[in-house]
Amino acid sequence: MTDGHDFDEQAIYQIKVKGNLHQGWSDWFDGFAITPQADAATVLTGPVADQAALHGLLGKIRDLGLPLLSVTRLESQERSPARDATSRGRYER
Repeated sequence: MTDGHDFDEQAIYQIKVKGNLHQGWSDWFDGFAITPQADAATVLTGPVADQAALHGLLGKIRDLGLPLLSVTRLESQERSPARDATSRGRYER
């Protein structure tokens, strides 16, 4: 189990929402790549500075009324071999 400090650093996140977003929303989502999916969902992928920034991004998704399907922490920007096993986290609904 982690003490939470691993999540207070920049990391790449992949956020899946229900609904199709146009590429034009990328700037509003802090430059995240927007990838529409065949299953009427959209995947947002990009760097997040820390947990506060992640919550801000999730707040934008909430404010648009987009159902959140999953949040995946792909990798940390500052990886070390000792943390490779714990640097990946996932929440799915």
